[in-house]
Amino acid sequence: MTEKISTLEIRQRLGDILNRVALRNDQFIIERKGKPMAAVVPVERLEQMERAARLQLLQVLERQPGTLSQAEADRIATEAKHRTRKRRRK
Repeated sequence: MTEKISTLEIRQRLGDILNRVALRNDQFIIERKGKPMAAVVPVERLEQMERAARLQLLQVLERQPGTLSQAEADRIATEAKHRTRKRRRK
């Protein structure tokens, strides 16, 4: 489960929060004035997300005819990254 914490709380309890993430695989959403700003997740989870984004990109590229410009490849990579993150939030 992902816990929401404030920026003040993260400053006051950083060591404890890092231990929880590293040892118990807890996840935190850091909020400022109730608005999500960042996340603290285990490194393994971040690596999984990055692998999923790369796989999504490869699948998209395999379906594309011909060659892509750098700008098109960057746009597809960004889109794949955002799709992966949206799937995780659901």
